[in-house]
Amino acid sequence: MGWRSRSKAKMKPVVPKERINREITSSTVRLIDDKGNQVGVVSIGEALSRAERAGFDLVEISPNATPPVCKIMEFGQYHYQKERKMRESRKKQHIVQTKEVKFGPNTEEHDYNFKKNNAIKFLAQHNKVKFTVRFRGRQLAHKELGFKLLEKLVEELKDLIDVDHAPKTEGRTIFTVVSPKKEIEKILGVTQPEVLSQAQQEAENQETESEE
Repeated sequence: MGWRSRSKAKMKPVVPKERINREITSSTVRLIDDKGNQVGVVSIGEALSRAERAGFDLVEISPNATPPVCKIMEFGQYHYQKERKMRESRKKQHIVQTKEVKFGPNTEEHDYNFKKNNAIKFLAQHNKVKFTVRFRGRQLAHKELGFKLLEKLVEELKDLIDVDHAPKTEGRTIFTVVSPKKEIEKILGVTQPEVLSQAQQEAENQETESEE
């Protein structure tokens, strides 16, 4: 009986924990009391005594300072707040995706412009875009049409993009991958929320049209 592979569970972000109380190894520390007042440099024994009298923990908040900086506080609440800030920070991070926009070698102008505008929206959302030209049957004999189409796209979008991969043949397709310039929002004169709102509105409009 063979081993069955198991998918890895999602790991929560690990928040490094500071040393607290008797885990602190320095003989002297620069102490901040539970009110936020600078007490100054004291022995570790005095710092622990003050923390115990206050009913809180002694937390080493700057271990690399000389001497280390410690603060008297409720460690559980402090660590919870730190975890929450890290989660919020991760939510705000944008995960760069590669969006594919497909063409045929003989794509009509209206369809071409529609797809190009969709690509601009993807770029404005700080995603990469993979432009693909797919050939069918005898169209393979005219691959130069695909290269011309991609060259036209790159030329028309040159102010918005950096080319990651020059046009390349792969089976029945030719593709190129581009990334948005860092200042793309400034160039387009829009903000990120505006771009996301426009993209959502157009997606809803397309769904309505398809239902009709």
